[in-house]
Amino acid sequence: MALKYRRIMLKLSGETLMGDQQYGIDPKMLTYYTKQIKELIDIGVEVAVVIGGGNIFRGLSAAESGVERTQGDYMGMLATVINGMALQSMMETHGVYTRLISAIEMQQIAEPYIRRRAIRHLEKGRVVIFSAGTGNPYFTTDSAAALRANEIGADVILKGTRVDGIYTADPEKDPTATKYEQISFREAMTKNLRVMDQAAFALCAENDLPIIVFDINEPANLRKIMFGESVGTLVTNITSARVPV
Repeated sequence: MALKYRRIMLKLSGETLMGDQQYGIDPKMLTYYTKQIKELIDIGVEVAVVIGGGNIFRGLSAAESGVERTQGDYMGMLATVINGMALQSMMETHGVYTRLISAIEMQQIAEPYIRRRAIRHLEKGRVVIFSAGTGNPYFTTDSAAALRANEIGADVILKGTRVDGIYTADPEKDPTATKYEQISFREAMTKNLRVMDQAAFALCAENDLPIIVFDINEPANLRKIMFGESVGTLVTNITSARVPV
């Protein structure tokens, strides 16, 4: 079977790294993600990754503890670097070549972001982990994933979550919530569906870059997506949403 997507941006939340813990990094989750990504590399997919830092520090909530917003956002960026280092270490333990790239310069542990160099790493089969967000406060890692995906010419953004797509409401709170099979960027923004932030949706809409929101905890999902099977919810520039009856 032919691959539908050759170069992808995989967006992971930091919270998923916690596993069953209250905070921090669960080695079992690192191993799980490593095996998922390695399977893609083995079939010829070029993989870039953006991972959040919510398992260590969340900038938006920092103000509640007295930390100024901008300072809190920078602290959150550093948390994503820690997660990126952990994922890089685990992947290289499993024989997957990686490059950790930081939007904030820190020469001893990560490469600075240079677009052409990042693309070259992908072409050579290396997994590229983008950390430190965009390097600017007031932007989420969703926005960073959208920005980097467009810059490197990714075919799709895959947002791994703990639910199997986008719903009309939070399915964990509302049992009547209905899943979208496909939805437009415009409708996702109009309905304020919070699976990704508005800036990320707008950037992808402007550049016609599709997003697939799917359940990352189902091991077969990533491979199915690569070969064009319908998994999760597809967000594109279509004009109307499709909701299963």
